[in-house]
Amino acid sequence: MSIPEVDFAAFSLTKEDATHDQIHDLSIELKSAFTQVGFVFLRNTGITEEEVRRVMDISKKFFLQPDELKRPFSRNNYTNSPNHGWVSLETERLDPNRPGDLKEAFNIASLRTDIKWPSSGAATSFQEIQTSFFQRCKDLSLRVLRVMAHSLGLDEEVFLSVHRLIGTDENGTTLRTLYYPPVISEKAKEGQLRCGEHSDYGSITLLFQSSEGLQVCTRSGEFICVPSIPGAILINIADLMQRWTSDQFVSVRHRVLLPPVGNLSTRQSLAFFVQPDDEALITCCDGSNKYPPVKAGDYLVKCLNKTYRQK
Repeated sequence: MSIPEVDFAAFSLTKEDATHDQIHDLSIELKSAFTQVGFVFLRNTGITEEEVRRVMDISKKFFLQPDELKRPFSRNNYTNSPNHGWVSLETERLDPNRPGDLKEAFNIASLRTDIKWPSSGAATSFQEIQTSFFQRCKDLSLRVLRVMAHSLGLDEEVFLSVHRLIGTDENGTTLRTLYYPPVISEKAKEGQLRCGEHSDYGSITLLFQSSEGLQVCTRSGEFICVPSIPGAILINIADLMQRWTSDQFVSVRHRVLLPPVGNLSTRQSLAFFVQPDDEALITCCDGSNKYPPVKAGDYLVKCLNKTYRQK
């Protein structure tokens, strides 16, 4: 199995809109990828490599600071958005059967200007760069959701109508900037990974990665390595979308392994986790009862509680 590549130039962010025929052609390609593989590489989206580098650069400057300078921005310090903020090394455990993940992250889950943002020293411009990129990812995500609805023969507003509050405290969409520090293999715990095996929780995820390391699970249960393609965005289906489409689109498990012994390189990625609005009731769009209705916000909270539960 390989992950398909789709040229999104016809509906790029550099274009005001796409024609019905262009959306139809794209929908055929995306439907094939999302029903058979669950992942797709999008090329020519309008988001440039320079934009991605800018976010990774400011993020790395934040991560390389001492923990005492990052701790004031810790996740759970933000009452309006409890998933916003810094996540320290080994705090997350995406696979409950393994030790904590060897990564740290900063979650941008709120765009409010009246909350505490990193702003001093190396992190100058952190808020401006992250929130600008959040908006770019939001704009692209809405275009992808529109094409996805078309691919299923649905009204193009079906998905868009419950993603109207992205960027507010009534929607859990999150831009995560992730940093995987060097790993000294003999100090890693037994079974520890950089990112444990998991599937994503919401609608779709946009992933930008600086290097290889990600693996995805095939239908046969085999994990395959995902290449890092310059300029391409890796997009995958998440759990709520699989429920929403009665398993037509598939949410696939994935992980990030430790680097080979002796490899002390770092890894960075940016993940834009698209969530429906918190109060959106997700029901099977084919009218079946394959999955019971669930509120998007409730489902997200349940998943996050599992990830951050006590070790």
